[in-house]
Amino acid sequence: MQEIQASSSGTSSQSQQPSLNDCLKLLRGERDEQRLAGLLLVTKFCSKDDHAAIRKVYDAVGAQFLYRLLRTGMGKGEAGGGRKENRDAYLQLSITVLSAFCRVPEIAASEDVVTKIPLILEVMSQESVPPLLEECYEILLLVSRAHEGSVMTLYTSGILEVLTLQMPSFPDGSHLMELAMLLIQLIVSKLPEERVYSEHATELSLLVVVIAKQFAMLQNALKFEALYLLSSIMSNKYSAPVHDALCLISNDAWPTNLRIGIVDILQNRVAPTSKFQALVLAECVMSIVGEGWLIGEMNLPNAKYSLPADRCVMLVLESARVEVDVILNELGYLKYEAPKDSLSTAEDILVKQRNLGVTFSLLEKVIKFVSSFAEAEEPHMNSIISESTFSKIIFGLNKTTDVVLDYLKDAKVHELRKGDDLLASVRIIGSYLAEAPDACREKVIELLDFMLSVEGEMEHSPFYSICFLLPMLCQLTVKTAGCKVLTSSGAFRSIVGCLIILVNKKGYENEDDGSILLACDTILNVLLKREQIQFSLDDPSFVKLLEALSYWTEDSDDQQRIMMASSICSLILGATSEAALLNHPEFDIGKLSSLSKLIKRSLTLCGQGMTSSYSITAMDLDQIISSGYSQWVDRFPHIREAVES
Repeated sequence: MQEIQASSSGTSSQSQQPSLNDCLKLLRGERDEQRLAGLLLVTKFCSKDDHAAIRKVYDAVGAQFLYRLLRTGMGKGEAGGGRKENRDAYLQLSITVLSAFCRVPEIAASEDVVTKIPLILEVMSQESVPPLLEECYEILLLVSRAHEGSVMTLYTSGILEVLTLQMPSFPDGSHLMELAMLLIQLIVSKLPEERVYSEHATELSLLVVVIAKQFAMLQNALKFEALYLLSSIMSNKYSAPVHDALCLISNDAWPTNLRIGIVDILQNRVAPTSKFQALVLAECVMSIVGEGWLIGEMNLPNAKYSLPADRCVMLVLESARVEVDVILNELGYLKYEAPKDSLSTAEDILVKQRNLGVTFSLLEKVIKFVSSFAEAEEPHMNSIISESTFSKIIFGLNKTTDVVLDYLKDAKVHELRKGDDLLASVRIIGSYLAEAPDACREKVIELLDFMLSVEGEMEHSPFYSICFLLPMLCQLTVKTAGCKVLTSSGAFRSIVGCLIILVNKKGYENEDDGSILLACDTILNVLLKREQIQFSLDDPSFVKLLEALSYWTEDSDDQQRIMMASSICSLILGATSEAALLNHPEFDIGKLSSLSKLIKRSLTLCGQGMTSSYSITAMDLDQIISSGYSQWVDRFPHIREAVES
């Protein structure tokens, strides 16, 4: 090292202001000492933005010498790099020079540089070189931007593990933090998403915790970088493993930090795209930690002012409402007024529909929050959210429900029943009316048949729209007037058809239980009031329902299922006869035999004191079956024979 320093000193004494040519001569020298002296001079007067000069320096020194210098600095040279202070000097010089070289995209994209990525990561992992970290991160970022394939090299070399270890110790808002976040953005945006999220869910979850703190604390452009990065990571379709990993983190600071950051974005004048990304992020957080996140701590340590705990729920609701108004207006224009057969129009509609899905999901979560608040008996809830705030939330939801109904009305006018946006609109209406069945009542009744006829893009007939409205329809039929509304339109027939589809599903799953219970309750409510509303059961769908319910319970030991199915069948049988059923083209003696077995099993179960998950009690079901049987049994000799045998 002394010899090299002497060479450098001698060169400086000959010329106080060395030129680029002087450096290039040294860099082209035969001895390493000359090249090293040339590099030392370059670092003193060559600007990092002078790409032409940097290119000349790179061509003169050659990639091989720089590689040897880097390895020597890491203690991997032939002689081990000599003393530690020498190695540190060599390492500092090689990293500084390589960082300057990488500012020229052609150099950064070269294989000679890309192959250095594992070595740079190794340097970064050494605790003895924290001053070099910023330049190392700059190298990795410049190379990754210049050479697309290098991102995969960076990933497989362990960048996420390094980031997970180092980022928590970076100063808040530092350039080092910014560089690290930019590298993460490249990883999650350029590489196969399914692989990244499945292989490094734990690392990504820990990085979310670090970035969330920056999002909450910063008040500069980096805050928005954090917002978009968090949104990108957490809203990805493959992010479920990351969500699961976040659930396992005992530290609850990250949800609080995200709430603080999101409120900061929503309550200030920022670009609409930023506000929407904040809503996307809010939806993701609640998908992980629940709707209770909407209220809670809003203040950072040493904050100059405090915010009320309910500020978040109000801002999220109002922002989502604004988005719904805007998106529905834009969708209405694109679908009914914009030029047709335009590729750009079709793409715009898809984007708007995706955005609508996010805002509707947020509103559903607010509705669930309101429902849990209304049901809560704990006194502390009133100290968290006031009755005044609660009333404002209800008012806002009512107004948005009215807007969505108007959108559906426009679709009805234009005779458009198919579309994921229409199906999502029906779903949000169903979610809210399940909690507030009297909201916008006149419009709901006016549009009920239309809403039940809405289909998603992948549906061949209405199904999900009916399922979404079942909670509201079940409540509606508790009263006689509601039953009249359903039977005077096609709504009741739609519910019967939906139940038939549900119980006939080959891949019947437990998650279908909710819809089946609601459909059964709704049908029972109407059948029990049949005489009051003067409703006829002549429709052939009731014959199909008898068959479907018999099939549904045939191999089941679920007593509640048997009793509910038999109750519905008993009420239907009360309006017909065995002869009439057997004359029906879709009903035969085999189906009558299956129905007879169901009735026999239910009569055996009557009076055994079951509990019931249905709104109608087990005692009521017993009464419906036994009294119904006594009234119509004489008209069904085959059923009597089966029961008495």
